[in-house]
Amino acid sequence: MEPDPHFAEFVAERGDALLRYGYVLAGNPHDAADLVQEALLKLRAAWPRLRRKENAESYARTTMARLHIAAWRLRRRERLVWDLPELEHHDQVPDGDEQRMWQAVAGLPRKQRAVLVLRYYEQLADAEIAAVLGISSGTVRSQAARALDKLRTAIPTEPMPRGNLR
Repeated sequence: MEPDPHFAEFVAERGDALLRYGYVLAGNPHDAADLVQEALLKLRAAWPRLRRKENAESYARTTMARLHIAAWRLRRRERLVWDLPELEHHDQVPDGDEQRMWQAVAGLPRKQRAVLVLRYYEQLADAEIAAVLGISSGTVRSQAARALDKLRTAIPTEPMPRGNLR
């Protein structure tokens, strides 16, 4: 395959955004990188056939969501644990309620997490989410309701004391 400068520009411009999307979708940096890499491989193969190249990011995100669900279906009985090595870490870790929220989201089943990401991060309608994930709109709504119920029970809803406001 000949190198396509438009594809290289797309990857340079939108690669970081796709990686962030993959992280929100998968819940860990390793799976996020894998999702981006696989999606970009599929996008590169389809690049000449894409009619509207301005929609390439949408194609990549849809591919990432489908790959994420496909991986979930293959490993639905396995419980993978991503214990990080005991190395120095420089990223700022969220604290308090934000940390509890991210832990709760990471603890959701893959399909529920995918539905929430597509609904609240991508702001897709239920019908669009159903099309992306290959499930019914009713399943989208039930998965979202279950995920939100789990998040509500995992995160206390009592207001923060006034002294802790930033």
